[in-house]
Amino acid sequence: MKMPTQADLVLLNGKITTLNPAYPEASNVAIKDGRIVALDKEQDYNQGPNTKVIDLRGRRVIPGLNDSHLHVIRGGLNYNMELRWDGVPSLADALRMLRQQAQRTPPGQWVRVVGGWSEFQFAERRMPTLDEINAAAPDTPVFILHLYCRALLNKAALRACGYTKDTPNPPGGEIQRDHSGNPSGLLIARPNATILYATLAKGPKLPPEHQLNSTRHFMRELNRLGLTSIIDAGGGFQNYPEDYAVIQKLHECGEMTLRIAYNLFTQKPKQEKEDFARWIKMTGPGKGDDFFRCNGAGEMLVFSAADFEDFLEPRPDLNASLESELKEVVTLLAANKWPFRLHATYDESITRFLNVFEAVNRDVPFKGLNWFFDHCETVTDRNLERIKALGGGIAIQHRMAYQGEFFIDRYGKAAAERTPPVRKMLELGIPVGAGTDATRVASYNPWVSLYWLVTGKTVGGVSMYPDKNCLSREEALRLYTQGSSWFSSESGKKGAIAVGQLADMVALTDDYFSVPENNIKAIESVLTVVDGKIVYATKDFSRYAPPAIPVLPEWSPVNVFGGYGAPLDLYKAVRAGVPMQQHEHNAECHHHGCARAAHQLLAGVKAASNPYAGFFGSGCDCFAF
Repeated sequence: MKMPTQADLVLLNGKITTLNPAYPEASNVAIKDGRIVALDKEQDYNQGPNTKVIDLRGRRVIPGLNDSHLHVIRGGLNYNMELRWDGVPSLADALRMLRQQAQRTPPGQWVRVVGGWSEFQFAERRMPTLDEINAAAPDTPVFILHLYCRALLNKAALRACGYTKDTPNPPGGEIQRDHSGNPSGLLIARPNATILYATLAKGPKLPPEHQLNSTRHFMRELNRLGLTSIIDAGGGFQNYPEDYAVIQKLHECGEMTLRIAYNLFTQKPKQEKEDFARWIKMTGPGKGDDFFRCNGAGEMLVFSAADFEDFLEPRPDLNASLESELKEVVTLLAANKWPFRLHATYDESITRFLNVFEAVNRDVPFKGLNWFFDHCETVTDRNLERIKALGGGIAIQHRMAYQGEFFIDRYGKAAAERTPPVRKMLELGIPVGAGTDATRVASYNPWVSLYWLVTGKTVGGVSMYPDKNCLSREEALRLYTQGSSWFSSESGKKGAIAVGQLADMVALTDDYFSVPENNIKAIESVLTVVDGKIVYATKDFSRYAPPAIPVLPEWSPVNVFGGYGAPLDLYKAVRAGVPMQQHEHNAECHHHGCARAAHQLLAGVKAASNPYAGFFGSGCDCFAF
């Protein structure tokens, strides 16, 4: 007779959504050595003296979320330098944050706002002006990235970059100028984002020890939102292996709180084949472990195939060399059994890509090879059928939640109703995984993505999709868990709370299945478990929180403004009349591990003469109430 397992961790009295059809709901779960060993059946496990037992108190628990397209390695290197406008409710608040951070930022450093926001989220429903940015930060360089289409630089940033009247427009971009020919501060991407990213790369980098700290904070921020796994899609100016050294070090030191499967993104135009040939000798798909492993090639395979979307501009025509260059690279990858992914926004591009893939498949069959497109906002039914026939998948993201208004203005509301056609993908049986494409366009917050999948609405509240292209809450959650696991060749290993699967799960602030639709995007985690270990905890579970992580450098925006939407939560609580002493008693920040200046911040908020004046005061602003 098999002896019961002595569990390491037992979670009791929860509303556990397993996503396992054989056992869809549970109350208890037991974990041993990073794996789930039992659901409800107490006879299958023992509680020993070292077993940690946690009462979930009726909280909804779901499998850990898995973003199939997130730039976490690159994002981690910069997270502590970036001022995040994700979820900020008004432009006035955003400019106040900018002004305060500019005052705190030392000489030689920049203030950077790098994606994750849209003017439509602001009450004012507009962009900041260059005059407003210069007034907020007259002396400190400021770089503000807006989607893939443009960047705003103040005068100090123009000086830091060396952009003058004599600076020519770089290939693929425009430096907008005033009537005297001097740079105004607006950079425009035409037809791609190279000018934006090249300019951002001119800014100073954090030293290695601060990059380590920054990456840990970004992972904890993602844990706070319920993420336990991601697939990193590489990125421009993210060289392998040099820019992977920080995440590799964290892995070696056992400080990963997020599972990462990474793709390799070519960096050298006209030398793409050489890049992949070199990497094939250095690593390979699956090399690594369950926390950090190679996933294959992409999302850039060749530069001639880059159809980055910018719905303020006409669709770009891709280079005539695309077919020959892409065929060389895909043939090399298929012959070496390397899975690959490819950024693909427009159906016209997808048609050309599929022509290449079908030609390669005739000589080097794709059978058994996990390949997929990213995005596919305007893909047609015919091309979906071709993707299905070749055994491909599609990783979708909520980029349209941030730029749907621009798409409607250019192409019309009828064309926007299936951008992308998620329901049709599922009906055809194509593997689909959900994600964000954070951080340079959309926010990293998975709950905004889930809200978009369920409601079909942008962050500005515009309804884009008819009901037939929206998903049920369970369907959307499956795409963010089981769906994404296919894209890292880990189906059956993660994505469900089932015996034998990896012990990654999340208890939520609110019940995802019953809260009003508009509240979905406000959900967070109160308890995040990765590999059977608690990596984030707050509220009723604060005593289980992992040790605090100091913030480096001290001038980091993270030290003051925290993560997604934190200041608004604090303001609402104060305005709701919760006694000040209760705030001070509970002002323990488990997000950044600080409890600084709570009284000063709360007093400043209480004394505000208008709804947001003084709102972003000093000290920590992500308290657990």
